[in-house]
Amino acid sequence: MVSIRFFSHSSLLLVPLLLCGCAVGPNYQRPNTNPPASYREAKPTPQEVSFADLPWWEVFRDPRLTQMIQTALANNYDLRIAVSRVEQSRQLAIQARAQYFPFASYFVTGSAGKNDFADTPVLNGGKVQGSLFSAIGVTWEADVWGRLRRLNESARAQYLSTEEGRRGVMLSLVSDVAQAYFELLDLELQLDIAKQTTDSFTKTLDLFINRLQGGVATSLDTSRAEAAQATAAASIPELERQIELKENQISVLLGTNPGDIAHSAQLLDEIVPPDIPVGLPSALLERRPDVLEAEQQMRAANAQIGVATAAFFPQIGLTALLGRASSPLSLLSSGQATFWTAGASIAGPIYQGGELKAQKHQAVAFWEQTKLAYEETALNAFRDVSDALISRQKYEAVRAKQAQAVQAYEESVKVSLDRYVAGRASYFEVLDAQLQLFPAQNALALTELNRRTVIVQLYKALGGGWKLTDPEWSGPASSSTAHTPSP
Repeated sequence: MVSIRFFSHSSLLLVPLLLCGCAVGPNYQRPNTNPPASYREAKPTPQEVSFADLPWWEVFRDPRLTQMIQTALANNYDLRIAVSRVEQSRQLAIQARAQYFPFASYFVTGSAGKNDFADTPVLNGGKVQGSLFSAIGVTWEADVWGRLRRLNESARAQYLSTEEGRRGVMLSLVSDVAQAYFELLDLELQLDIAKQTTDSFTKTLDLFINRLQGGVATSLDTSRAEAAQATAAASIPELERQIELKENQISVLLGTNPGDIAHSAQLLDEIVPPDIPVGLPSALLERRPDVLEAEQQMRAANAQIGVATAAFFPQIGLTALLGRASSPLSLLSSGQATFWTAGASIAGPIYQGGELKAQKHQAVAFWEQTKLAYEETALNAFRDVSDALISRQKYEAVRAKQAQAVQAYEESVKVSLDRYVAGRASYFEVLDAQLQLFPAQNALALTELNRRTVIVQLYKALGGGWKLTDPEWSGPASSSTAHTPSP
């Protein structure tokens, strides 16, 4: 009973120490990122309003695109991999939390032999006897210096980092599917332009052939027209190739085998929002998943400094052991076979050759790395929004001039043909007008694509959908077409 009273008194003496224990190392504080007061080219709007507040299906109002995004959110492999990473981090956080509690384990061993006791040679007159040892042990580390608390803080931050990473994958996936869809519609628009251009050159070639047969034109007219018609026709299979490759890309994003992407939409039918509020730049730090992910990585690194600091201090542990041991086995049922022990331990470093200092310096350097990475991520986030706003404004100006140029070239083709038929213009004038129209139409189609994809880029840059909960990310239930449940 002396040992029991000593253990009890020792435990009571440790209670005040445990209660007043502090977590060594620096407490986390978000560094100042010095966000800009406003974005370049941003229009004055109520600053509490942001395009990122909208759910993605209200940004992309195409029903077919909505269905594809829902399928991608359910089936995409990158997203499912991200979900697996989250689960791994969650289990690591549970493992770290388990260290708060006492660890209990059991041990049983038995043996029999001659001149033997517990697998150790002992002269006992040549007797053959057996032995049995069974015990339950309990160990617990007193978190006096906060080592376990810092480990848990780091593990939880890593878990939250993977959560933000998963949400970042979701936002990127929505953006990637939308952009690929608009690129597909643009390729189909270019294909339509190529077919119309080929048809236009074919009609011109027929006209030149008829005039050649009538003795009015020369073979030079027809050969130039034939070359222009063949050049335009050659672009058709190339565009068809690009369309099929784009469909394969979209199929993989949807988590399905490469194949056709059924749809009926046209690029010019996709509405471009007239005004896009972006909100305050400082709010971006609370919305962008990649910024939040980088911040959690920094928080985890900051906690590891505390873990490294705690290594300089002694570790205090409590142990207890209860069991039965008997040799020979006939004594197992007697009261003399029971044993127990309880105690406390304290262990700490005296000289480690600079290892502990190096570990702490490494932890501090790693925190500095994550701090710089966070600041860089935030800076790039501000740039992404500004780039998208600038591009959006300039694309509108480019489109206006390109549309004017296309209209002028179309009129030029019409007038030159009329003049050629009337004998007041040469074949060169007709072909020159047609050859300039084709690239102008393609340039306008590309700008129309850019006007729509920049909306996708701006939504992603602003951290779109940040208000959505995980179940809400799957979109409106009435239009769900996912083939498998979300992982």
